[in-house]
Amino acid sequence: QVQLVESGGGSVQSGGSLRLSCAASKYFYSRYSTYSMAWFRQAPGKQREGVAAIGSDGRTKYTDSVKGRFTISQDNAKNTLYLQMNSLKPEDTAMYYCAAGGDHFGCLLLLTVTCNYWGQGTQVTVSS
Repeated sequence: QVQLVESGGGSVQSGGSLRLSCAASKYFYSRYSTYSMAWFRQAPGKQREGVAAIGSDGRTKYTDSVKGRFTISQDNAKNTLYLQMNSLKPEDTAMYYCAAGGDHFGCLLLLTVTCNYWGQGTQVTVSS
């Protein structure tokens, strides 16, 4: 069974930093030789949007609003996906979700319909 567990959310002031982590079950990596993983976020009253994605070959993609501020990375030895968030703004406030897909391109599209697995989310709140 594929499980994704996020952690690292919290409350920070504008300009601050947070690092989100997503621990994936070993089963995910044993089942899929190629895969993609991503971070999405959803603010109250808004649709869930893709933030950053990474493929099993290390290719990355970011939504325009976070380019230069957020960095997605993965540590395969620890089965963990990260999102380093710097220069946070109040508009970054949202529930952040980890997602994974069992093919190289799925989650790299940053579309909710192309990711197969989802975590429960971790809240990020940025105050001005």
